[in-house]
Amino acid sequence: MGVSFDLATVFAFIIAFAVFAYVVMDGFDLGVALLFPFFPERHDRDVMMNSVAPVWDGNETWLVLGGGALFAAFPLAYAILMPAIYMPVIGMLLGLVFRGVAFEFRWRTQRGRFGWDIAFFGGSLVAGLCQGIALGTILQGVVVTGRGYGGGWWDWLTPFTLLTGVAVLAGYTLLGATWLVMKTSDQLQDRAFGLARAFAIATLGFILAVSLATPFLGEAYWQRWFAWPGIVITAPVPLAVAGVSFLLFKALVNRRDYQPFLLSLVLFFLCFAGLGVSIWPYVVPGRVTIWQAAAPASSQMFMLVGISILIPIILIYTAYAYWVFRGKIDPEAGYH
Repeated sequence: MGVSFDLATVFAFIIAFAVFAYVVMDGFDLGVALLFPFFPERHDRDVMMNSVAPVWDGNETWLVLGGGALFAAFPLAYAILMPAIYMPVIGMLLGLVFRGVAFEFRWRTQRGRFGWDIAFFGGSLVAGLCQGIALGTILQGVVVTGRGYGGGWWDWLTPFTLLTGVAVLAGYTLLGATWLVMKTSDQLQDRAFGLARAFAIATLGFILAVSLATPFLGEAYWQRWFAWPGIVITAPVPLAVAGVSFLLFKALVNRRDYQPFLLSLVLFFLCFAGLGVSIWPYVVPGRVTIWQAAAPASSQMFMLVGISILIPIILIYTAYAYWVFRGKIDPEAGYH
């Protein structure tokens, strides 16, 4: 459980930061699309899409950064994990491409708009589900033979990976609902409050289900979460989840505009932290540590210089975009 801050550890945290930034930033706009079936009116859907139009494509920058950094900093882990999750990764990318096309084409047709609504929802559904399946595949462990993947094509498809896939969808929908609470008003916001409460309950149920299932995946997980002295470190995580969940429901009942979304982000962070606690210091759980998978120190140092310049630039323009488009969305203005 110890952390020594060498280059491999620094890159592990950089990749973790990029993945978390992608999950929460792209998660809410995927969640907005997943809420389309609950808002059949065209005007409501226009407002929902306008609420994410200024930021949705920039959010995916973090996915490129995380994937590229994994390939460059931990090539052995990339070589092992990618064949194990080829199918969900391909599905995710196709879903993201399809929803991006639907986002643009929806505004350029009248007769076919309903079809593009379905495409926007379907692409987001596939992308979110595949992300959760990929996470579950890595968490349940992959077969390693020598320095490569030794499992089969269908190893990614198990009850546990389907559970994590649906759990991620529920979490994304919660983010989308709380985003709409923050960005909309009147009747649309009222319905978003109700959906946020429903999906908060669903998300917490899935968090509990995944948390109960994970220790049975391997002895290492069980020891990490329930054996002494590891439980001293891990116990604060579920306690914090319970506390944040209480505050989230309180904010929804009191109809706060901003608190539900911010608390949902904190809930995601705690789940992400719990995932890190479960697998550290492995990059391929139970098989390959970050130090075993790391690229040569000279290569990592070269990349660190570039990333040290790149990440602040991304953070600055991302923060600027969110600042410029802060506040409630105007129902009569937007992308179209």
